[in-house]
Amino acid sequence: MRHRVSSRPFRRRLGLALAWAAGVLLTGSGAWALQVSGLESPHSFLADPASRSYFISNINGEPDARDNNGFITKLSDDGRITAFKFIEGGQGDVTLHAPKGMAVVDQVLYVTDLDSLRAFDKTSGKPLATLVLPRPTDGKVAQSLVGIAPDGHGHLYLADQGGNAIYRVDLTPTPTLTLYLSGAHLAGPSGVAVNPKTGHLAVVSYDSGKIFDITPEGTLSELASNGFFTGRFQNLSGVDFDRWGSMYVADVTKGKIWRMLPNNKFQVIAEYLPGPSDIGIDRVNHLILVPYQDSNAAEVNGLESPTAATGDRAKRTLADYGFVEPKKSEKEGSSRK
Repeated sequence: MRHRVSSRPFRRRLGLALAWAAGVLLTGSGAWALQVSGLESPHSFLADPASRSYFISNINGEPDARDNNGFITKLSDDGRITAFKFIEGGQGDVTLHAPKGMAVVDQVLYVTDLDSLRAFDKTSGKPLATLVLPRPTDGKVAQSLVGIAPDGHGHLYLADQGGNAIYRVDLTPTPTLTLYLSGAHLAGPSGVAVNPKTGHLAVVSYDSGKIFDITPEGTLSELASNGFFTGRFQNLSGVDFDRWGSMYVADVTKGKIWRMLPNNKFQVIAEYLPGPSDIGIDRVNHLILVPYQDSNAAEVNGLESPTAATGDRAKRTLADYGFVEPKKSEKEGSSRK
C-alpha cells in the first residue's frame, strides 16, 4: 500500500474523521497529530521513545484464529511507516497468529498472541523466544492473552481475557511465567498498565466495565465500576497512564476514551470513536495513541499538560474547536467521581 503525507488542516480532536484519508496525516502546530490507514484489525499502539519508534499490532483476521498471518507495523517518531510488515507471521521463522498487546523492555518487543507470549528483537524483528500458557485442567477455558504491561523491575503482567487470569513473567535470569491472580470476579481482564507514580497495576474488564487496582503486594480492590442506575462503562478494551499518573481507559463498544485524574475524577476526552482498542500513551511526548480495530486505522493526538502549581489540567471546551460553549446542563462527561 502506498502512503503519503498530507498537510490538510486537522483539528486536535480524536476521531473527528470517520472516513479515513489514505496514508498518514501530519500537522505541525506545536503538538502534531497523525492518522494511519490501511491497517488490518489493529489492536494495540505502542510508543518506544528509546528507539524513537512506534509499533502497531495487526490481527489481520479473526481475533482467535491460528492463521499465522498477523503482523506488526513500525513507524518512525515523525509518523512515517518504516516497515508496514516489520514482523509478519509465516515469514521465515516467525509465528504470529493474532497479535494484540505489546510492551518493550530494553531491546525486546513482547507481543501477546492467543495463548502465547512472543519475544522479538525490536530492531531487527528476529524472533527470540516464546512462552506458552499452561493448559487449563478442564480443557474448557478458551485462553486469550490480550493486555501486557512491564513494571520497570524485571516483570511483565499479562491479562488473559478468556481465562479470567493475570499472569506474571519474571524476565531474569530466564523468562518464567506464573499465575498471579485468577477468578470470575476479574470479568474478562483485557487491559493492564502500571501506574508510574504508585507502582500499582490497573486492570480493566471487558465483560463488566470494571477497573481494578492491584498493589505490588497483590492486594486487589475495585477502583471503579457501573452503579445500579448508571452504565458509565461497557466493554473496556485498553488502559494506560501518563507520566503524571492520570489514567486513560478506552471503551470499544461505547466509542469513548475516559481520563481519570489522580484525584479520581473521570472525564470523557473523546467520544463517537469507531471502536477504540488497546490505547497507549507516549509519556515522553505526551501523546495518546489510539488504534481503531473496526476501522483498520489508528490515530495520534496531543494531550494537555498539568499546571505547575496544582497538577490539574486546564479543561478544554468546545470553543477550542471553534464552537459555541453549551450550557453546563448540556455538557456530557464533566468531571465527577
